Amino acid sequence: MTSSAPRRTVLAAALAAAAGAAVPSASAEPHTAAPATADPAASGPQRSLVDYHAWTTAADWNRGRADGTRVVSGRRPGLTLATPAGTADYHDPHTGRTAAWEYATWTGPRHTLAVPATEIIASWNAHTPPGTWLTVELRATYGDGGRTPWYVMGRWTSGDGDADIRRTSVDGQKDGRSSVSTDTLAVDDPASGLRLTACELRLTLHRTPGSDRTPTVRWLGAMGSDIPDRFEVPASRPGVATGRELDVPRYSQEIHKGQYPEYDNGGEAWCSPTSSQMVIEFWGRRPTPEDLAWVDPAYADPQVCHAARHTFDGQYAGCGNWPFNAAYAATYRDLQAVITRLASLTDVEHLVRAGIPVITSLSFLATELDGAGYGTAGHLMTVIGFTESGDVIANDPASKDDPAVRHVYSRRQFENIWLRTKRYDAKGQVKSGSGGVCYLYFPVNPAPTQHRVLQELGIV
Repeated sequence: MTSSAPRRTVLAAALAAAAGAAVPSASAEPHTAAPATADPAASGPQRSLVDYHAWTTAADWNRGRADGTRVVSGRRPGLTLATPAGTADYHDPHTGRTAAWEYATWTGPRHTLAVPATEIIASWNAHTPPGTWLTVELRATYGDGGRTPWYVMGRWTSGDGDADIRRTSVDGQKDGRSSVSTDTLAVDDPASGLRLTACELRLTLHRTPGSDRTPTVRWLGAMGSDIPDRFEVPASRPGVATGRELDVPRYSQEIHKGQYPEYDNGGEAWCSPTSSQMVIEFWGRRPTPEDLAWVDPAYADPQVCHAARHTFDGQYAGCGNWPFNAAYAATYRDLQAVITRLASLTDVEHLVRAGIPVITSLSFLATELDGAGYGTAGHLMTVIGFTESGDVIANDPASKDDPAVRHVYSRRQFENIWLRTKRYDAKGQVKSGSGGVCYLYFPVNPAPTQHRVLQELGIV
């Protein structure tokens, strides 16, 4: 059973199917993997297939074109609504309400992608008091000079009360050459050679008319990538993080089966918010008792229910929207969050050695990942360390209970599953893989070693 909302097949593997992470796949003879070879360039962070770019400083915000927004300085510069540029009606497709909202816009400068891309994903960190929300749009330039329309990459608020809209992606956006599926702009036919060579981001900040409240956006990023079609990837060698394990809390999505089915059929589909909550709490942040007052007191780990509610995408009808998870994590004090792709487990090792866990997206047959005990069309789990021999230590939320969440997985199997873009399902049909998608959550002021690794990976 999966969400009924469409999503581009090349990225479907990164979202939890409503029950896929808990149900063993049908038996099938696995396809034989090609021999893996060590990557001689795997000694340090690599990002040759990915361009991540962010706007975070006052200078960044001042380089954009403002219509009613202003830059606020301080320890964390941001963008706010100062003088409304106008008022416009918005019909919320999930509540049926139509309401007028004041708005202001900021249009970022054109960013030339270092890697001409087949896909672009935007992510953001923002604060939205009740009665405020924001729209993130993206326009890309094709290699032949043409441009896409302004595509909506998300309508987002941290709340879901009566004063708020419902968080949502927008289906049906396309121009005959590219299209948006949930949270990703992608070229329709990468084999044609068509690529996206530049992008612009536009923010629209909304608030209730007459209010003095405002959204504040403190981080806006775009990740462009051109990951080739591949069933197999070169194996990286165990490196700097062997024997290192981070003390990340363990939460099971499975103990939430049947709870709050309005959020993607309940807990068995909550791998993404469950993984997010583990890492949020690793950094010492968590919801307050007041935040959790709505949760049935009989439920264990109510913060996981809270995370599911606050990452739910009304259009996708699930909790696996990648930027929505990052934006949720960044609502916590002094946390920043991005969506990107990494090149290998070598990159993950550098992050883990610096003390940063990595939430990864995978899809696999039960026969492809020894010890998992299930197959999945898409699942999120957190890499928290590496054994002395270099195998992956992961907090896997698709576990029977919290103590069972820690798993050790074969390095080779895990890395190939995570980085590939093509795979075979139980029927022998070609499906997609995530191509190395991950969530990275880290403090506003990371330690020097953490900052250095993030800088090497092009994140800060």
